[in-house]
Amino acid sequence: MMGEHSSKKYDEELESIRSKVLLMGGIVETQFLDAMTCFRIGNLERAERVMREDDTVNQLEVQLDDACSHLIVRRQPTANDLRTVMATIKVITDLERIGDEATKIARVAKSLHSRGAAGINHYEMVRGIANATSDMLHDALDAFARSDQQQALQLIAQDAVIDHEFRSIMRNLITFMMEDPRTISAALDTLWVAKAIERIGDHAKNIAEYVIYVVEGKDIRHSRPAPQVQDEA
Repeated sequence: MMGEHSSKKYDEELESIRSKVLLMGGIVETQFLDAMTCFRIGNLERAERVMREDDTVNQLEVQLDDACSHLIVRRQPTANDLRTVMATIKVITDLERIGDEATKIARVAKSLHSRGAAGINHYEMVRGIANATSDMLHDALDAFARSDQQQALQLIAQDAVIDHEFRSIMRNLITFMMEDPRTISAALDTLWVAKAIERIGDHAKNIAEYVIYVVEGKDIRHSRPAPQVQDEA
């Protein structure tokens, strides 16, 4: 009876934490989308909102870390249960870092548009990688919510495509700067944004890896090479 009661309380507390993690995930998804909208059209009010939301994300990280720590101390989960809690803590950290990257994008967008920097179509340079990363983040959160290891495996492979796209963007921007020094300022801003997007993809991949860790009990972070994508000549 006592063990059954304790197990039920553990499940309730863990489900409450997972719900708040998904809430946090929804916030950082919106941050990223808003940051990219600001980068595209220069909506400074939206940029400020993204930066304000970063405080909310940071507070959620602290609250959820504390909740996970208390859950471990009070319920003393073992084996699979402990693995789930530890993976959840790591997901929380990655979500906070995604919020940081979205905030960087908003800051760069605000600076670029307030200066009136021009010379390249900065948004079109990163539109493809931004859309792919947004989809990847959404799917990673969905895989986490449903403990879907097959979806998680597909996402890990997708990260290699995003990395390849970032390298292509970097080469194109270097070419622009070499051919026309007037584009240097805008090109550097665009490169910072592309790098932030690529890092968001990395964090989404991490979330997918934690799903596999929970479901299979395997830590594949450094053991399963991603498919190689050939760079263009």
